[in-house]
Amino acid sequence: MTRGSPITLGALAADLGAELHGDGAVVVTRVADLTRAEPDSLSFLGDRRYRSTLERTRAGGVILAAGDAEHCPVPALVTDNPYLAFARAARRLHPYPPVVGGVHPSAVVADSAHIDASASIGPLTVVEAEAEIGPGVFVGPGCIVGAGCVIGAESRLVARVTLCEGVQVGCRVLLHPGCVIGREGFGFARDGERWVRIPQIGRVRLGDDVEIGANTTVDRGAIGDTVIAAGAKIDNLIQIGHNCEIGENTAMAACSGISGSTRIGRNCTVAGAVGMAGHLEIGDDVHFTGMAMVTRSFPEPGVYSSGIPAMPNAEWRRAVARLRQLDALARRLRHVEDESKAK
Repeated sequence: MTRGSPITLGALAADLGAELHGDGAVVVTRVADLTRAEPDSLSFLGDRRYRSTLERTRAGGVILAAGDAEHCPVPALVTDNPYLAFARAARRLHPYPPVVGGVHPSAVVADSAHIDASASIGPLTVVEAEAEIGPGVFVGPGCIVGAGCVIGAESRLVARVTLCEGVQVGCRVLLHPGCVIGREGFGFARDGERWVRIPQIGRVRLGDDVEIGANTTVDRGAIGDTVIAAGAKIDNLIQIGHNCEIGENTAMAACSGISGSTRIGRNCTVAGAVGMAGHLEIGDDVHFTGMAMVTRSFPEPGVYSSGIPAMPNAEWRRAVARLRQLDALARRLRHVEDESKAK
């Protein structure tokens, strides 16, 4: 992993707006967890259950909340949000490799493509006609940038990313290996017993600062566009159907699936393995817990759940047996109620 320049805890605390407890002259060069940290490492404590580990750490410094500072045997950077401060510190100490402009000799670039001189085009990459690649963009090995695609400044396509025709990518977007953006959506019409494909002529538009994980797919719109708004974070192995709209700063965890034409608002969270039907309206600040099956719209903010948590097998078997008896129990109850009314 790339290392940044060494930095003193004093300078780092100033950068992060954290309160320094201890020797600000200590120099850190990398990040590490509390148990493996060495004197040149920066670590953090985000969960008080690990205080015992904190008390034994050999880190050069630790980012933590004020309530944990008295348990820290080494210099501490105290902040209200240790997790956020650590994220920023980690990027400071482990930055992305610098982008060196140029096109690898094995890349295939159409004559009509427009590539900024500061952009990097990796080996075995294909850039098709009329594509536009902006300043500071990194396109890693084996990527395909389809005809008419536009990639904004400082975006990164890590490796084997496929942008199908006409995809628009904002600035500072991060696309992880194997993701496919803009393939034709799953749209078919019945012709007797056969299926006939409906042409998908829309696009995909990704806003600024979007991140999309490995092997995730985002389908192009059938007529209009599929839109992932600025700041949205999409995990690995997610399917987003055609004409969906994902609002600003919404985050989705792995293995979720969103059917076509569903709109999700701003600042939502979708936990792992959530499934959503199509043509739904999900409002702002809506949060679905893991494995929720969403079959209707939820316009109001809140936390919503479904699914059955894991339990011991014997309990599950008994619960299923009772579930199979519900219909008979309901009929018996209705019979008793009818007899009661007749009296």
